[in-house]
Amino acid sequence: MNQEELRLHRCCFTGHRPDKMELGEGEIKPLLEKAINDAIADGYITFITGMAMGVDIWAAEIVLEKKKSSKDLHLICALPHPNFESRRSITEKMRFNKIIKKADIVKKISDHYFTGCYQVRNEWMVDRANLVIAVFNGQKSGTKNTIDYAKRKGVNVINVLE
Repeated sequence: MNQEELRLHRCCFTGHRPDKMELGEGEIKPLLEKAINDAIADGYITFITGMAMGVDIWAAEIVLEKKKSSKDLHLICALPHPNFESRRSITEKMRFNKIIKKADIVKKISDHYFTGCYQVRNEWMVDRANLVIAVFNGQKSGTKNTIDYAKRKGVNVINVLE
């Protein structure tokens, strides 16, 4: 398959970090799982996560769990810069590293941190996907910027909070 054909079977995630959401992990993960199940039923087999705390990590964990029973699924971790996880708690670093070790592909989008590297990472993911699964509460944020970019590019967006 060429890149455009592969893109038709790829989905990426965007969402707020936990401190920006009213709902917690226990409430959002089931919504993400349903959206991921629906995407799989629609033929999506490759999932791209930006590995930010919250939505990205939760979605990656769900995909990895599903990979145990479906070897056709793939997980790509798109890191905005090296040492992206360095300021996280020990527990969050452990979650991050567990996902990285089990991912099919780990891609560092930039070789260094710079203002805007997160948006560059988000656009990289959208440019390689045909569906965005979002957890979006309507506030101005990187999540909103990613959704707006996806819509401009003609990429389908599903907000699990709607």
